[in-house]
Amino acid sequence: MAAITIPPALERAIMQQAERQGTTLEVLAVDKLNAAFLPAVSDETEIEGETLADFLGDFIGCLDSGEHVPGGARMSENVGEKFAQGMEEKRKAGKL
Repeated sequence: MAAITIPPALERAIMQQAERQGTTLEVLAVDKLNAAFLPAVSDETEIEGETLADFLGDFIGCLDSGEHVPGGARMSENVGEKFAQGMEEKRKAGKL
């Protein structure tokens, strides 16, 4: 991290602008420096036609729970029943 010294007139101008925007001198200055010197980052993260399953495709099914639980954890089976059972246990314990 670097520290810079700015002339008093520039500090006053930045401080006034920061106050108008409801922020701090540091946040405003860093935002302006980022905009001036770093490439624009797109908020667009979706790739058209690609689903989460497409993105994670190489990782789906790559773990074998049988290595940790005899017979395998089989966590993808009866998920609705397991969820309901867990919620019922929480309700009985007074945690809902």
